[in-house]
Amino acid sequence: MGGLGIWALPFLFGASLWQAYGGRGSAETANSAEETPERLQETYPAVAAEKTITHHGGPCRTTYCGRGRECVVRRLTGHAECVCQEKCHGSFVPVCGSDGHFYENHCEVFRTACAQKRRIYVVHSKDCFFKVDSCTMSEYNKLKSMLLDMQPTGLTTADDTAATTMEQKRSLVDTMFKYLDLNGDGRLSGEELAQISMKEHLEESLLECTMQDLLRYDDYNNDGVLTLQEFYTAFQVVQLSLPEDQRVSITTVTVGLSTVLSCTIQGTLRPPIIWKRNGIVLNFLDLEDINDFGDDGSLYITKVTTIHMGNYSCHAYGYEELSQTHTLQVNVPPVILVYPETQAQEPGVAASLHCYADGIPNPKLTWLKNGLDLQPHASKQLSLLANGSELHIGSVRYEDTGAYTCIAKNEVGVDEDISSLFVEDSARKTLANILWREEGLSVGNMFYIFSDEGITILQPGDCEIRRQIKQSERIVASYEEMCPKGEGVSPQHCVWASAVSVRDRYVYVSQPLHNRLLIIDTQAQKVVQTVETDPVPVKLFYDKSHDQVWVLSWGDTQKTQPTLQVIPQASVGELHHTVRTQFQRVEDFYIPPTNLIITHVRFGFVFLKAESALHKFDLETLHRVKTISLKNYSCVPVSMAYTHLSGYYFIQCRGKNGSSSFQLLLDSVTDAVVGLNQGIGGRPFVSPDGRYVVTTDGQRGKFQVQTVSFQGELQSGTELDAPAPVSDLVFQPSFTQSNQYMVVSSSARGSDLMFSDLSTGTSKALRSLKEPLESHQWPWGGANRVVVSSGLFGQYLVTPSAESMFVLDARQSSLHCEVSDIERGNTVVWVGEV
Repeated sequence: MGGLGIWALPFLFGASLWQAYGGRGSAETANSAEETPERLQETYPAVAAEKTITHHGGPCRTTYCGRGRECVVRRLTGHAECVCQEKCHGSFVPVCGSDGHFYENHCEVFRTACAQKRRIYVVHSKDCFFKVDSCTMSEYNKLKSMLLDMQPTGLTTADDTAATTMEQKRSLVDTMFKYLDLNGDGRLSGEELAQISMKEHLEESLLECTMQDLLRYDDYNNDGVLTLQEFYTAFQVVQLSLPEDQRVSITTVTVGLSTVLSCTIQGTLRPPIIWKRNGIVLNFLDLEDINDFGDDGSLYITKVTTIHMGNYSCHAYGYEELSQTHTLQVNVPPVILVYPETQAQEPGVAASLHCYADGIPNPKLTWLKNGLDLQPHASKQLSLLANGSELHIGSVRYEDTGAYTCIAKNEVGVDEDISSLFVEDSARKTLANILWREEGLSVGNMFYIFSDEGITILQPGDCEIRRQIKQSERIVASYEEMCPKGEGVSPQHCVWASAVSVRDRYVYVSQPLHNRLLIIDTQAQKVVQTVETDPVPVKLFYDKSHDQVWVLSWGDTQKTQPTLQVIPQASVGELHHTVRTQFQRVEDFYIPPTNLIITHVRFGFVFLKAESALHKFDLETLHRVKTISLKNYSCVPVSMAYTHLSGYYFIQCRGKNGSSSFQLLLDSVTDAVVGLNQGIGGRPFVSPDGRYVVTTDGQRGKFQVQTVSFQGELQSGTELDAPAPVSDLVFQPSFTQSNQYMVVSSSARGSDLMFSDLSTGTSKALRSLKEPLESHQWPWGGANRVVVSSGLFGQYLVTPSAESMFVLDARQSSLHCEVSDIERGNTVVWVGEV
């Protein structure tokens, strides 16, 4: 076999994804029409003339012998005689004979016909090269496999990777090409392929196809020759490359725009590009915002949101070892909120103006007064705190009256809002002063505490009870008692489970033993309506996006018939009613909260009893969208939390056999579980801006803190001290740094409460806040000792003991006051702008 023996690898191609790439038929087919000698002379006149050989001089001068024969003079007789030619001249113009074989030139056709004493004529030269009737695609693939198999053994091993095998194959095909390229011009012609076939005697061993079929199937540009790239294509040699400086690509896009991620992996026969996010293949998913994959392998994302941030990877199908990573950062223009919008103060008192801004990157805050730059450093009584998020005036004067504009600015935008300050003495009260003092303080910025005695409305700054609604007070609409006395029950007291504030206009609170909700008008500070529900309503959630209050009812105290209901148009002043959803056997539900950036939420989730699945439902239509199985992890969901940065859901799980809890990560882009959350178990909580994930470790008295970067990467953080076991926690905005938080947490069994600073990792414990309710005294699920904050700008928090209420000063991380005679006040809601 000569040099051909080193051509091939020890494997056959067989069926694979690239069968479609294995070769393609030419648009041209061989012409099988026979050509007569006369026709041949017209086509190849020079060659035809060459076929008749005569000896000049002697008797042969006048003797014509015909093609394939030559004239010789017999020595004995001296006569001229025609005999078969012994050899032809060495010209190489391959042609096909009618016997199905190809010859180096026309002379060889007729010399063979003479020697075999049969008629062989020349036909179109491609007919026998291509054997149209027998060289099918299947046979052609066999030809190429056989050529690759004709090689020494031992070049590959079972442990070779696809990339290594392909590299060996490429080297092999390179060698084969060089061997066939007789003139070294980098182009394989039909003549060269025919010469090699004859030289190596391959005609009988190449099955139904010939070497010339390489031209037929893989001469893609139909120029009559094969280049090395075409040869690579013929033998399915995949060559991929990715510049080292492009292995990681960072793309930054502003929220709401579209973006294209381009995969720069290039090469011969590059297979289709596969895109992944968190290990999940995107190409075959029906995604709303990732719905187009370009012909060049690009990934298109329309209307980018913060959930799209994170890492994406691309690779050619079957060649995952060569991968490109795309980090998508989503920038968000600032969104600003000031408090208060208006305030009136008397001269000599302190005043603070607060400004909160969220955006990506973190916005920088500046202040103007009446349109002019404010210079706090030039004034002894003006100071900026927490990176400008609070403007503090130590002792206000009349000239401090004005419009104070807070401006938030980052790389992609700017936002601003105005907080007005009026400084006037009490004898000259203006309308703004009256409204702020008399209406604002009396109606808003209050804690509503629901206890055995009824409803206590508490102003926390002065620890002042503004109003108490007793058990026997009548409901406006029905004139029945707020907490009717049950038969055989003495003394009369109220039983509450859950409460929510609805746009600071109403408070909805559940009475599980009366199978109803009460609606309290915060302006009138009266109970104005009852709403009947399924038995034992225990959990309420206000969906601000759709103005709906969701109600989880147990059916009875043993939770035998739990249902999920919803109250539409909850903030509208009309008679309300519940709408029952399709979900039965409901263990719990979860709806992500809104914030300054995420103002609309589309989907919620339902957990069913003892089921390893999440049921995703549409908050507008109330219908189930899909069921997400958790069976592969034997996870029965217990609770959830969500960050809009990268769109992760954190699912607290317990095993079906009641084993200890663990967490799964669910990607909201793909609705796919991407794995365990770094070995963390416990209940997850996420800060309002989505940047901190705090998990309670029930028994160890520790918090596991994780951070989410602006590139959507979940990163391990610190471990903080916590009360053991944790009952409840809340995020309190920091008073020293903007966009930072403290965690305030309570103990389920002890009297301790903990302030933990997420930025510094320091913790401070408050001891002896009295014992909370025993767990069995709070049978309605959730925390038996809640912690409730006073909003984004609030300074105060409250937490109950069994017989009183404690008000905490978050700025000082200390106890502010205790309000006694509030028994079982474990249902609390904040109402107000702060």
